[in-house]
Amino acid sequence: MGIERLKSELALSIRARYPILYLVSWEEARVQSALKEVAADLGKKIFFWACTDGFDNDALNQQEGYKVNPALDRVVGSPERAIFVFKDLHAFLEDHRVVRKLRDTADHLRRSYKTLVILSPVLKIPVELEKDVTVFDIPLPDDQEMTDILNGFLHAVETNPKVTISRDQELLERVVKACLGLTASEAENVMAKALVADRRFCFDDLPAILAEKKQIIRKSGMLEYYELDESMSHVGGLDALKNWLANRANAFTDRAREFGLPDPRGVLLLGVQGCGKSLAAKATAAEWKLPLLRLDVGMIFNSFIGSSEENMRKAIRIAESIAPTVLWLDEIEKGFSGSQGTGTVDAGTSSRVFATFLTWLQEKRVPVFVFATANQIWNLPPEFFRKGRFDEVFFVDLPQRDERKQIFVIHLKRRGRQARHFDVDMLAGASQGMSGAEIEQSVVSAMYDVFPQGRDINTEDILTAIAATVPLSVTMKESIDEIRHWAATRARMASLLPPEPLDDLTGKVSE
Repeated sequence: MGIERLKSELALSIRARYPILYLVSWEEARVQSALKEVAADLGKKIFFWACTDGFDNDALNQQEGYKVNPALDRVVGSPERAIFVFKDLHAFLEDHRVVRKLRDTADHLRRSYKTLVILSPVLKIPVELEKDVTVFDIPLPDDQEMTDILNGFLHAVETNPKVTISRDQELLERVVKACLGLTASEAENVMAKALVADRRFCFDDLPAILAEKKQIIRKSGMLEYYELDESMSHVGGLDALKNWLANRANAFTDRAREFGLPDPRGVLLLGVQGCGKSLAAKATAAEWKLPLLRLDVGMIFNSFIGSSEENMRKAIRIAESIAPTVLWLDEIEKGFSGSQGTGTVDAGTSSRVFATFLTWLQEKRVPVFVFATANQIWNLPPEFFRKGRFDEVFFVDLPQRDERKQIFVIHLKRRGRQARHFDVDMLAGASQGMSGAEIEQSVVSAMYDVFPQGRDINTEDILTAIAATVPLSVTMKESIDEIRHWAATRARMASLLPPEPLDDLTGKVSE
């Protein structure tokens, strides 16, 4: 929902005499400006209240109007057709007297031409007020609004003879895209910082703008902006998954919309840990040239009731604001492990947060590609597997012989070695049952072993490291067999190669 549509919805609710509107936003100045426009269009007056100074109107401030309950009395007693905006009222909603007063005020407002608006960055609604309050999540600036912010900034500074401004259209479009996900004030600060650094506004400033944006997103504590330093060439095997992703590389373009394709929704990767699920998420964003955001589900949960659900909504809003993007949820079963419980431990918070995420996953209309990974299939709620939430569910198994050869080549190359100097076929055979992470570690371990000797590694050194490794396929053989059996009929295989049996690995390791 853009700001213009939001203003229309607010105006409609005010005309329909909704008594209390709750606007969730950090951007007081931007929201106040929008409310003033709505009030002007409706021919209503507008008054603002804060606990520090009371109303911005001397008459309303009489008789302790800076206190909450007397201020609400002023609202009830006012003869004006007006909108009364209370800032940060959430801080007072733990007082049962304030809650009772708001209920009485709501009853009066339904029979008047007055509306009470709560403006706060935190959504906190007592149970008693749930039927009286209508919530609006204020969207962050979209492309058009961010373009207006950028043009306004450039117009304000371009008359300064000491600065150099580039009006290159490609630059302006890239700056707008780079700033999506920021508030209006954050975007203006980032632009000003880029200009102050060298008194120029040009393509060289884009990395600085992106770096500042990453820092701001990280401050949310729930989303992490990842650098795109991986590619599909770093992923060994998983050819079926790679082909599936390659077919969707241009699915977010206008050409795809004209062809009639919907935006891809996402993919769920299940399987053995250390086999490239997380790496595939990073490589996908890089190949598609989309920003990658990692959602830390554990950071969503907050000790204050209602805050966890609001944290999830906030994270979703940020992800949507910079769409198209890839939203990565790693080991998702750990974050939602409590969603199937009775609610006696956390008062149902996990279930409510999970429900918020599932509803968004099912109903989202914004091009956010959700890339979820999981190791423990049994801990995933069954709702995850419902069609329409993910486009596909893939099972990532242990790499097969040819895939292990690819993985050895990748890790030798990344460490400055040429695979032709090693017997990669022998290494692939000796590493049966090892995950990609274990193969990488065997190369690293061999390098540590030979480094004090002042020589380079060879095939024998890596074979020695492999022989000293007890792979997960041995220590967790029963669990892996069970996962394979489950996935055989419930998921699509990420590899084009048939799985190798694990029956003889225990004896092989013991030798």
